[in-house]
Amino acid sequence: MFKFIGVIVGYYLLGIFGAILGFLIGSTIDRVRAYGTGGFNPVGNAQRQAVFLETMFVSLGKLAKADGRVSEEEIAHTEALMQKLGMTTEHRQQAIGLFKRGTEPSCDLESLYARFMAACGHTRHLKQVLLVYLIAMALTDGHVHAAEETLLADIAGRLGYSPAEFRQLMEMVTNQAHFASGQPSSEKALEDAYKALGVTPDNSDQEIKRAYRKLMSQYHPDKLIGQGMPDDMVAMATEKAKEIQLAYDLIEKSRRADGG
Repeated sequence: MFKFIGVIVGYYLLGIFGAILGFLIGSTIDRVRAYGTGGFNPVGNAQRQAVFLETMFVSLGKLAKADGRVSEEEIAHTEALMQKLGMTTEHRQQAIGLFKRGTEPSCDLESLYARFMAACGHTRHLKQVLLVYLIAMALTDGHVHAAEETLLADIAGRLGYSPAEFRQLMEMVTNQAHFASGQPSSEKALEDAYKALGVTPDNSDQEIKRAYRKLMSQYHPDKLIGQGMPDDMVAMATEKAKEIQLAYDLIEKSRRADGG
């Protein structure tokens, strides 16, 4: 949008040269608005991809070790994740090594997340998507263990989330997971749907639609890749978007029925 405004204003003020300058400035503003201040430089994408991959799988190793030992189930879950993502052979080998590094007692989260924040901290959605992925993985056995939740809360703090924001995100991701296998038909399904979107039945239709659109924007594949997410890790974002869509559809259906 701003690139077109820039062309018009630039041409009006400086002619053809101004139109070109306005287009360049407007395009930069559009990209910052879409991706955040850290996402407008395509040259930095390769670095952000490497840092995101490192942080994700080292943290998964740390989560697996949080209760004292890495179980066969946790290893299987991580291998299933890599398979589900369809990771390239190179990324798969890197991920295995990073996961093992995360299980070592000497693994240092402080330096890991300092690097992540330096590379990805100013992008619009990568911080939240990383934390959501980690919460989702902790939930793969049906619930988050106390030691895992303590570690996740620590990671959330390093990413700039307050304890209240972390608790809300935990509740949203937990309830989104209820829609992973399709739209549930349980009595609590509608209640879960509201929680999955971070809203309540007291919110207006417009407020709920805004929350839904904001969440869907966070998981938009082109935006995530533009910010530096590795291409083969976007599959999980697509799954989260499907869960959110199903939750929103259920709320919409319920409200239409009530209105009718």
